[in-house]
Amino acid sequence: MSELRGHPGTDRTRRTGSVLQAAAQGARRFGDYRALIDGISDRLLSQRLKELEAAGLIERTVIPTTPVQIRYQPAPDGRSLVDALRPLAQWSLRRGSGTRGAGSVPVGRGSGSTSR
Repeated sequence: MSELRGHPGTDRTRRTGSVLQAAAQGARRFGDYRALIDGISDRLLSQRLKELEAAGLIERTVIPTTPVQIRYQPAPDGRSLVDALRPLAQWSLRRGSGTRGAGSVPVGRGSGSTSR
């Protein structure tokens, strides 16, 4: 689901899609996520993993070894969310692949507003 990579939303949800995508691609340890998500800081990645765990989209397992290992995997709801978002992400890529930027609306079309 590489379609979600690089599409930041609001500050609160920035990179959430990338974290879910990495989980769906098999990331299990923190370093796996960091390697799959270009340009994400450790702080932001840690924050997103905690938020996704609290939302029931990622499951976190502590393995009591020395040093302690933390493993993450997509929860059933997280997997179903990724599956549900895939068509939207693909649509967004198709819309953005033309000469105009993603989300642009030609003058005279769209929301019904008139051009000025």
